[in-house]
Amino acid sequence: MTFWRRNRSARNRRKEPRGWVLALPTIPWRRLAPAGAVLAVALGLLFTVRLMLDQPVERVSISGRFQRVQPLDVEKAVRGAIGGQGVASVDLDQVAQAVQQVPWVDRASVARSWPRALHVQVVEQVPVARWGESGLLNTRGEVFAHDTRYLPAELPQLDGPEGFQGEMTGYYLVAQPRLAQAGMRLTRMKLDERGAWELTLDNGVTLRLGRQQVAERFDRFIAAAARIVAARAADISYVDLRYANGFAIGWRSGRGEVKSG
Repeated sequence: MTFWRRNRSARNRRKEPRGWVLALPTIPWRRLAPAGAVLAVALGLLFTVRLMLDQPVERVSISGRFQRVQPLDVEKAVRGAIGGQGVASVDLDQVAQAVQQVPWVDRASVARSWPRALHVQVVEQVPVARWGESGLLNTRGEVFAHDTRYLPAELPQLDGPEGFQGEMTGYYLVAQPRLAQAGMRLTRMKLDERGAWELTLDNGVTLRLGRQQVAERFDRFIAAAARIVAARAADISYVDLRYANGFAIGWRSGRGEVKSG
């Protein structure tokens, strides 16, 4: 009877649900404690060294080849960007961006000079052409000055729709060396709203290139018409290159065009 009761009790016993048991590893805190202490000490030393190195900026050295940029303006921009930061904590990119806002500054790089100085390297803008009434273009075709009182007379005048500064500057930088080899200099480049190109040379002769095959037409001028213009520039008003295989010359005397093809 006793065995039967126990057996019944065992059969009636509710079974425990089976499931997954995650066994977490035992963390050896006692072993980690020395490593944590070393890390804390290292961080403390690093913080202390940084505080020691983060001295106020007492001197700003500036280098570069300057014609228009004033070093005092550069230093003023640096001081304004530093604020209350020290040599170690100052944001060098932020300082460089502030310097690049100075008129006629193209690029700037800033480096730390321990223990209490910054060094600024400045590259000045190089104007290659005039744009509009009072703008100046750099070699990338960017208008870096919009209201310039002094415009160098030797720079060519580029006139065209807004947004074509880069294309016109690039074309000028290609065309001018070839004209110089022929003994001429480009003084004005015009691109009208229809997309027609017109070049004016220093001898007063105008080259009409039109809207299509502009590069090919300019090549034709260099190859065939440049010698005529160089020899008789005083008599020539324009050279019209808007022909399939030739060009036309307009004379100042008003005697009409002479075509060559």
